[in-house]
Amino acid sequence: MSQPSPDTYEQGRGMDAHNEVMREVRARNDKSYDPTEPTRVWLDEDNTPDGVYQSLTIILNTGGCRWARAGGCTMCGYVAESVDGGSVSHDHLMTQIEHCLEHEAENIGEQRSPGSRTESDDADEKAGLIKIYTSGSFLDEREIPAETRDAIAETFSDRDRMVVESLPDFVDREKIRDFTDRGIKTDVAVGLETATDRVRHDAVNKYFDFEEFEAACVEARAAGTERAPPDGRAATDESRETRAADAGVKAYLLMKPPFLAEPDAVEDMKRSIRRCAGVDGCHTVSMNPCNVQRYTMVEELYHDGGYRPPWLWSICEVLASTADADAIVVSDPVGHGSDRGPHNCGECDDLVQRAIKDFDLRQDPSVFEEVSCACKDTWKYVMAEETTYNQPLVR
Repeated sequence: MSQPSPDTYEQGRGMDAHNEVMREVRARNDKSYDPTEPTRVWLDEDNTPDGVYQSLTIILNTGGCRWARAGGCTMCGYVAESVDGGSVSHDHLMTQIEHCLEHEAENIGEQRSPGSRTESDDADEKAGLIKIYTSGSFLDEREIPAETRDAIAETFSDRDRMVVESLPDFVDREKIRDFTDRGIKTDVAVGLETATDRVRHDAVNKYFDFEEFEAACVEARAAGTERAPPDGRAATDESRETRAADAGVKAYLLMKPPFLAEPDAVEDMKRSIRRCAGVDGCHTVSMNPCNVQRYTMVEELYHDGGYRPPWLWSICEVLASTADADAIVVSDPVGHGSDRGPHNCGECDDLVQRAIKDFDLRQDPSVFEEVSCACKDTWKYVMAEETTYNQPLVR
């Protein structure tokens, strides 16, 4: 892959070409969605700096990511599930939140393991961690108006911890303080995808640089630290306002974007995890193995035989080798075991997936020593011999 130049982009190649293809692919989608229903909601468990929490994950149905509307990331099909027209009203968004609370009330406790934390242990038990995604940026006020952000913060003010998703452009300490000022520890989930700018630009088609991720970490940390009086005077012990809760960043990385061979993708993840862990304010790195979503460039490559999702063995390799990084490192292989998701041979996929989940909660790489399969030799062959992205040695 040659180094792109400004002239390349000016001539209609590079990011412009990616966007043109992505707009054409996305235009094939003719489905519509109810603006009063969330895209998805589920209960699970998550590892945080404060321990393992039972979590309520909410994917709000919004007008979708503004970058995806322009073309967007090569692997992301979430905009295809967004409401037509580019926006959803405050009332409709809060109706979605009500549906999610009903789901929580009906299902709380089913996923809980011994030692996980919740808001309470009585009959009115609630998830201690709330994670809100929008298939775009929760902090983009075109998707989630300021009024709605404040109302959501108030709705969940009785919870311990909150995760909200955003591109780095929209990460602003004052927006995050809607949550921290209410005593909610708040993490901003940033879809960094990789710490390598060239891979992020050319393989993922994401426009920002690593330094913008670092700036987002600064903003997040500032939302959880002391704040000077609004009139500009120097703070004193009496006048100083301190945050009731802290804030940080959860980096989301993409394992094996298109245009990377398996061994290159593994090495990129190892480097990226360590680089993210070295940034102040980034306390968690979530490595998301790429899956084949509809209406994406990855799907086009997949159908033409030019893309295979990552091996589950590759995920284990990355997690085991970065277990000593100065951050919580986790992975959630969505669609594991299917042809369109991260997979091995089909026989060991569920067993390896359980080992990955166990690692997420305990951060103990020895769990991977408990799983084995003959297909691991095939994976080792791929790691030694696969050199081109468009001809995976094994599908």
